[in-house]
Amino acid sequence: MTATLPGTSRETLAAAERRSAELEKQIGQDPSRFRVLTGDRPTGPLHLGHYFGTLQNRVRLQDAGVELFVLVADYQVLTDRDNAGNLGGYVTELLLDYLAIGIDPARATIFAHSAVPALNQLFLPFLSLVSVPELRRNPTVKDEIANSRQSSVSGLMFTYPVHQAADILFCKANLVPVGQDQLPHVELTRLIARRFNERYGTVFGEPAALLSKAPLLLGTDGGKMSKSRGNAIAIGATADETRRLIKGAKTDSVRDIRYEPKTRPEVSSLVLLAALSLDRDPVTVAEQIGAGGAVKLKDTVTEAVNERFAAIRARRAELATDPGYLRRVLRDGCRRAAEIGDATLDEVRATMGMRY
Repeated sequence: MTATLPGTSRETLAAAERRSAELEKQIGQDPSRFRVLTGDRPTGPLHLGHYFGTLQNRVRLQDAGVELFVLVADYQVLTDRDNAGNLGGYVTELLLDYLAIGIDPARATIFAHSAVPALNQLFLPFLSLVSVPELRRNPTVKDEIANSRQSSVSGLMFTYPVHQAADILFCKANLVPVGQDQLPHVELTRLIARRFNERYGTVFGEPAALLSKAPLLLGTDGGKMSKSRGNAIAIGATADETRRLIKGAKTDSVRDIRYEPKTRPEVSSLVLLAALSLDRDPVTVAEQIGAGGAVKLKDTVTEAVNERFAAIRARRAELATDPGYLRRVLRDGCRRAAEIGDATLDEVRATMGMRY
C-alpha cells in the first residue's frame, strides 16, 4: 500500500476549507459536473439541527443543478443497536422529511442501503484495501465506539467507514457534503479509491469533501441536540409541540439577552435558532430582545420557528396521507441506484478479473 490515512489535523482542516471554497466556485460555474452523495440513518424524525445543518444545503445544491443521491442508511442502523427497531416507520418519517423540505424525486435519487446489492458487494474488495490499524485510528470510529450504548461493539461499527466508502463510490459520487468530524471518512474513501486504482486499474475518481459549517444548535436541555436524547424539535412537530418544547428549554438567570455562545451557550443557541429561522444576524436578534429576558426570547424563537416551518409542516402532513406515493418514490430511487450499482460492480469485476 502506497498511502497512509491522515487524521483531521489543523493543516488538513485548513486545506479542506480552501478546497471547499474552490468547489463552491466550480459549482456556481458548472453544477452538472458534480454528483453528490449524502444521507441519514433512519433512527427517528429529523430535527431542526438536521435542517439547518445539512438538509437545506442539500436542497440548495439540488436547486443549483447538482445531481443529488440521498441515502436512507438502513443497514447502518445496526452499527450501534441490537436490532433495527421500528425501521419501517422511521424510513417513512425520513421520506416525509426529505420531500417536505424540498428534495425533489424528479431531480434527486432517494434510495435505501439494503436495496442496492451491488453496493454492499463492493464492501468486500474495499475492506481488503484498508489495514486494521488504519480502521482503529479513524477518530470518528473511536468516538462512536467510546459513546456506544452497547457493552461491546459489532464488526459493522468497526468497519462502517469502509461501508460508507462503498456508499460514495458505488455511484461514483465526486462530492460529499460533510462536517469537520466526517472528514476522516472522506479521506478514507479517497484512499480506497486510490489504492483500488493502483492495484487493479483505474475505475474510481477521488471524491472531494464539501465542508459545511453546521450551526451549533443545542437541545432543549442544553446538551447536544439528538434524536435519541428527547431534547430536539422535530421538523414535523406541530406549532403547539414546538411552543411547549421551547418553553421548557434551558436558559440562564441573566435577564439581558445577548448572543455570547462561549459564555452563555443555552441562551445563544435559542437566539441562533430564531436568527436562522428569520434569516437574520443573531447579534441583531439578541439586541432586539434585550431586557425582555427568557420569556421574550422563547416567544421570539417560537414565533420564528413556527412561521419558518409552517409550509414545510403543511406539506409533510399532506404527503403523509398518501403512503403509496412515498413507496413509489423510494422504489423508483432504489431501482435507479441498483442499476448504477450493477454497472459499477460489473466494471469492478472486469478490472479485477472476476467477470466469469
